[in-house]
Parts: sequence; structure tokens; C-alpha cells
Amino acid sequence: MPTVPTLPQRRSSRLRSLAGPSSILIVLALGSLLGPWLLVDIDTHGTPPFLAPTPKHWLGTDVHGRDVFARVLLGSRLSLFVGTMGAALSLGIGTAWGVVAGYLGGRTDFLLMRIVDILGSLPNIVFAMVALVVLEPPVKAWAAHAMPGALPWIREILLISLLGSISWLNTARIVRGSVLGLRSRAFVEASRALGASPLRIIGTHILPNITGIAIACVTLAVPSVILYESFLSFLGLGVRPPSASLGTLIADGAAQLNPLRIRWWLLAGPACVLALSLGALHSLGIRASEATDVRKRQL
Repeated sequence: MPTVPTLPQRRSSRLRSLAGPSSILIVLALGSLLGPWLLVDIDTHGTPPFLAPTPKHWLGTDVHGRDVFARVLLGSRLSLFVGTMGAALSLGIGTAWGVVAGYLGGRTDFLLMRIVDILGSLPNIVFAMVALVVLEPPVKAWAAHAMPGALPWIREILLISLLGSISWLNTARIVRGSVLGLRSRAFVEASRALGASPLRIIGTHILPNITGIAIACVTLAVPSVILYESFLSFLGLGVRPPSASLGTLIADGAAQLNPLRIRWWLLAGPACVLALSLGALHSLGIRASEATDVRKRQL
């Protein structure tokens, strides 16, 4: 007769399932932060271009003789930063939208969720491409007078803002559904009967109970934002030289694929790191979502 696993055993099993993707992400984060500082030959111009992988250059060199492994670490740093900040922005927008819609209900809920449905029917990536092309010139002109120091980072700031603004729809739906269930709970009704204001109820009872859901949403949003950024950079609409992201490195590697000579290492390195990071983030998000569902069933 099969035995039912106890609560400590189930908790230990969930922790073991998180160990793999978490370890991969920690290694990638530490490598992207510390790796380029430890590799002193990242921009060495005396190194011959298009060297195949060697013990000194693990992923060979590019067209300018730069170490591809160090460039991949630099690119993963920027991609992870854009993905994290864009996901944080989408979490803020989606959480605020879902909490307001779910708590107020009625016509407000209907109006807000119809807006979400309309935005969800639009091609998000096309909207980001058009908005990036249209907004970049006026924003750069404004920054040249108001914030000259931020001018080199305008493209990255726009990327984070646009990708965060198109990635919050699912978060809003999930948060709204959770708030609809929470607002009728006994502790919320008791707090409302005692005269607590809506802001106090939301801050004291609603937000703490959707923290796990918010963590699951943000871990699932990071890989989608990274993928959007890599796609835009691959098309030349994202990060531009001298900055590098995984998308620009993949585009540079794809440009070197021709019938005469295939310099595979230029494409294999950034593509493998992108696939590994997306897989680890997606797996971590799925595990976090499953853990959140278990806690909701136990309430």
C-alpha cells in the first residue's frame, strides 16, 4: 500500500526541485557580475579575430579579436538587468491594477478588465517595436537638455519601460482573481466592519496574502521580458553597440553563418546561455507557482 508523504517530506521535495534552477541562476548572476572583471583580455585588440575555442579563449574570439566568453558574460548581465527591472515594473502595474479591480468590483472591475482584454488582443511585440521607434527621438531630445548624463542609457530605459508595460496583463488577471477570493474572507469582513479604510485593508490583509502569487508572477515575467529584449536586439531595435546583450551577440553570431565558413562558436555561446537562463527562470517560476497553489489550498 503506497504511503502518503508527510508535510516535511513534501516541503523537502519542493526545496530540492528549486535547487537546480536556483543554482543555475546564481552561477549566471555571479558570472555576469564578476566574470568580466576577472577576464582582463576582454577588449584585447592584439588578439587575432575569429579564433576557434581554445583553453585561453573558451568561446573563441569575435571579429574584433575580443574574447567571446567575456562578451557573453557582459551580455547576460545587461539581459538579466533588463529582464529583472522590466518584470519588476510589470509586477507593480499588474498588482496595482488587479488589486483595484478585484477589491472594488462592480463597474470598476468590469471596465478595468475589459481594458486588459483589449490590450491582450494586441500584438505586444509589434507595439513595443513601433513605440520604441516613435518615442526614442523625442525622449533623446528631451534628455539632451534635462538629463544629459542619462543620454547613453535612453535606449535601455525605454526598453525596460516598454517591455514592463506590455508584460503586466497576466499578473493583473491572476492578482484580481486572488483578491476576489480574499475580499469575502472573514478577517477582511471583520476589518471592514470595524471601520478600517480600504487602503488599510489592502495594505494589512490583501497584499500580504498575495505575496506568494506576486513572486510566482515576477519569476514567470522575467524570462518573457528577456526573450522580448533579445528578439528586439536581434532585429537591431534593442541594445546597440558598444553595449552588448545576448540578443545582439546572437545577431552577431548569426551574421557569421555563411556557406564558406561557419564560425559556430559566435552563435553557440550566447544562444546556449540564453536558453539556459530562460529554462532556469521558467522552471523556477513554475515551482513558485506550484508552491503558491499549495499554500492557497491549505488556507
